[in-house]
Amino acid sequence: MTDIADAYQRLVASFSTDTSVASGQMFGKPCLTIKGKAFIAQHRDTIVFKLSGKAHENALALSEATLWDPSGKGRAMKEWIALTCQHSQHFASFSKSAADYVSTQA
Repeated sequence: MTDIADAYQRLVASFSTDTSVASGQMFGKPCLTIKGKAFIAQHRDTIVFKLSGKAHENALALSEATLWDPSGKGRAMKEWIALTCQHSQHFASFSKSAADYVSTQA
């Protein structure tokens, strides 16, 4: 099984030639941003993706996928889906969907 930190670093590397993407922090978690808006982040044993539409629906349908609650206080962020390494085969496509979604908002 893939380590979540390694999986996140592979996603970071996959965007290394995209000059619109920068590394940052969101709620103290490492993230990638486009024009200051985060689209993926690493949190504990998950990678979280900001998704909409069909991509959001597909991600949430995966086993053990949850809406991300960074505070842990029952206040999930409705656009953000948290996935464990169990679904690492989907990380590349969800990160692309997340980047595309955020770039339309930025």
